[in-house]
Amino acid sequence: MRKTIALLLCAAMMLCLVPAALAEDTVITVVAWDVATTPYYAAYKDAFEAANPGVKVEYIDIAAQDYDQNKAGIMLAGGDKSDVFFIKQLDDATKWYSQGYLASLNDYVAADSVDLSAYAGMADCYVASDGQQVALPFRADYWVLFYNKDLFDAAGVAHPANDMTWDEYKDLAIQLTSGAEGVDKIYGAHYHTWLSDAVNWAVCDGVNTLADGEYSDLAYFYQLALDLEDAGAVRAYTDLKASGLHYRGAFAAGDIAMLLMGYWELGNLVTDTADGTMSFDYGFVSVPHAEGVPAGSSFGSPTGMSLNQASENKDAAWKFISFVTGEEGAKALIPTGNRPAYINESVAEIMASVDGFPTDEASKAALLPTAVYLEWPVGDNVPAIKTIVNEEHTLIMTREVSVEDGIASMNERVAEVLAD
Repeated sequence: MRKTIALLLCAAMMLCLVPAALAEDTVITVVAWDVATTPYYAAYKDAFEAANPGVKVEYIDIAAQDYDQNKAGIMLAGGDKSDVFFIKQLDDATKWYSQGYLASLNDYVAADSVDLSAYAGMADCYVASDGQQVALPFRADYWVLFYNKDLFDAAGVAHPANDMTWDEYKDLAIQLTSGAEGVDKIYGAHYHTWLSDAVNWAVCDGVNTLADGEYSDLAYFYQLALDLEDAGAVRAYTDLKASGLHYRGAFAAGDIAMLLMGYWELGNLVTDTADGTMSFDYGFVSVPHAEGVPAGSSFGSPTGMSLNQASENKDAAWKFISFVTGEEGAKALIPTGNRPAYINESVAEIMASVDGFPTDEASKAALLPTAVYLEWPVGDNVPAIKTIVNEEHTLIMTREVSVEDGIASMNERVAEVLAD
């Protein structure tokens, strides 16, 4: 009997000595889209699990088109207890929170002293009307100014700077323009046909939005684009619409000195250089700014992640959210070719060390924008307003109406939407 008791005590002691990492794992369930074909999900999982032994991440993979059809929202409404939900459509976060599906992150953010300023304004996109932080961004593209160093050097003109006004940009574009039409033609700049490329710069003051119903602030930027067309410094909007010329191919051809585009274009440039599609040196700087607007101001849009109110594992789920949206997650994301929302000096150093990144200091400095504002705000009326503004944009850029008349029409038509 004593021998049996001794053996039982020994077994109990051995169980107590089993390392925590060998005990049953804590599992965090995460709902996301296109997990199997999106490299950063695996990068996040591997990095997080390596830093947190005994905690495992399991993804629930939903096709992107089904996510857009609100499958994730339907899961939440049905009481699904998955711990973390990635946010695909910007307004889903505040909508799901208002419906009672998402937990506030305020206490977690405060307890961990999360530096919200490192998101350059993109964290504000996920603040509900009652002031609760209901999600945090992990990715966020913003717009910069790419330029062809070889064309600037050949013209004997100094490279663009991170502090440049729109008037200076216009002068530089005209100065870099040369040659007749055809193979000898050099364009000082390039506008893609999107509304964003021409006039979204008005939102960089942090005051105006494209859904506020008052569009006089767009007039300067429309006139700028049309003046550059008249000077032959950019390809005509009508020619671009007719030809379907993509901005990637246009810039890679080597006859454009400056290109306003989202940061995602950097990945294209790295690829095009590596495979020989592009054979010139390039860099990028902050987009130009209006008078009175701080240098380094830009616009963009984030992608975020949230905590399910029904989660039975909130503390562990928060640990994963804070990891992915913080410095560690940013470092895991960079090798996948994406731009993290969280940016500080340490993260910028890693981004600048990636193969193919421009070697100049100005490009590195442009990784730290002063502020990034939403390209389009969220709201029930926004889809209808977006349609109107884009319709008038086409009429202005094809010169079917004047800038003044097009903006007047925007104001009048959007006012009707806002009045409904």
